[in-house]
Amino acid sequence: MPELPEVETVRRGLLPAMEGRLIVQAEVNRPDLRWPLPENMAERLTGARVVQLRRRSKYILADLDRGESLLIHLGMSGRMLVSGVMLGGFHLDHPAPQKHDHVVLHMEGGARVTFNDARRFGAMDLVRTDREEAYWLLAGLGPEPFGNDFHEDYLVARLKGRATPIKAALLDQRVVAGLGNIYVSEVLFRAGIDPRRQAGKIAAKRVAGLVPIIREVLAEAIEAGGSSLRDHRQADGELGYFQHSFRVYDREDEPCVTCATPIRRIVQSGRSSFFCPACQR
Repeated sequence: MPELPEVETVRRGLLPAMEGRLIVQAEVNRPDLRWPLPENMAERLTGARVVQLRRRSKYILADLDRGESLLIHLGMSGRMLVSGVMLGGFHLDHPAPQKHDHVVLHMEGGARVTFNDARRFGAMDLVRTDREEAYWLLAGLGPEPFGNDFHEDYLVARLKGRATPIKAALLDQRVVAGLGNIYVSEVLFRAGIDPRRQAGKIAAKRVAGLVPIIREVLAEAIEAGGSSLRDHRQADGELGYFQHSFRVYDREDEPCVTCATPIRRIVQSGRSSFFCPACQR
């Protein structure tokens, strides 16, 4: 599942084609993805202008001048692809339509934005912009990692007394929005914290120290275009490269980059956790 860096990378790739531009024509080629698409979606999108393109957690939100926002969730295999007009004003031919091009937006300026999803685990919906906080996929989300509401005092207070493992606590979207399995593993390695430690028993100073590390790891991943595991691609179809910088994730039995101890893999809540048993305490 794409995590915050992958979604943010896609959002940035869509900006030149979408933000401030009119949706000249919207094509909706099926009635549903993971869930049913909204009624009259093509008509509601056609002629609307994208005022702003935002990200909330792992969702992209395109605010329209009609008071609605197009919510996009990539799921496990969804891709938002831009063709026609690229950065720098280069004009490229549109590719031939593909079988799994489920939603196609023909944008002002000649660009075409296509949502392609072979397995249909992604989702799209239209949400009242002024009521998005009550929308079921967005309600209850914690603060954004780069936002002012996510700070040392907040995280210390949020994890105080929690008996859950620190790995699970950081994956809880109510605590911090957008973190996923890959980047939590990398954060805990840099912090030297064992993913099995109870969150509430970790010293407040060490918990506070997670905040700048979370931001550092996410910023590096965004700069690298995310991690191209399984189906993720950027909006221009290119791969991300942060997977080449993994220090523990997906490196079972490989030597730790710090001490050469073999990296261990365990399963926590059905997900793989990778860590160095010598460096992480």
